[in-house]
Amino acid sequence: MIESEGLTKRYGDKLAVDGLTFTVRPGIVTGFLGPNGAGKSTTMRMMLDLDHPTSGQVRIDGRHYRQLSDPLKHIGALLDAKAVHGGRSAFNHLLCLAQSNGIPRARVHEVLDTVGLTAVAGKRSSGFSLGMGQRLGIAAALLGDPEILMFDEPVNGLDPEGIHWIRNLMKGLAAQGRTVFVSSHLMSEMALTAEHLIVI
Repeated sequence: MIESEGLTKRYGDKLAVDGLTFTVRPGIVTGFLGPNGAGKSTTMRMMLDLDHPTSGQVRIDGRHYRQLSDPLKHIGALLDAKAVHGGRSAFNHLLCLAQSNGIPRARVHEVLDTVGLTAVAGKRSSGFSLGMGQRLGIAAALLGDPEILMFDEPVNGLDPEGIHWIRNLMKGLAAQGRTVFVSSHLMSEMALTAEHLIVI
């Protein structure tokens, strides 16, 4: 479960996030809906301690992200699909993440298969399309088999088949009892994917 209480972020005079309080429950897909620039990505960055709130707090299963000893085993996140070393293969990118979190090598093969990248596992990520990059980011989020998953605009760059795939993946993860939190600026996408909505 994710709990946000009075979450606020200012950058100088600019108020990026204003007193957000919400709970993301397990077992359903929770959509985080708002126009571009509403503060969705900033909120997600604060959840992962990548940005520090000006005030308020976020707890992941009752703890701050920085208190998690093996973070990938608790929460997996796709925030920026381009945040990959372009010289590394898809396999080696995931292997580095796995080794740093005490995750077995075999799990890398499993997630590559889940996202449909097994055939290109040995290729450098710099040659990947945007859609393939999204799939690699989703593989990284799934790597620790976490109970909580966060996806920031996961359908960006995916073709219709890929969009259908990610919708089914998120619904399947929620059906397993996991907490699934997904942001989008597309109301139509949220209508097809989410069971619960947080609108900012």
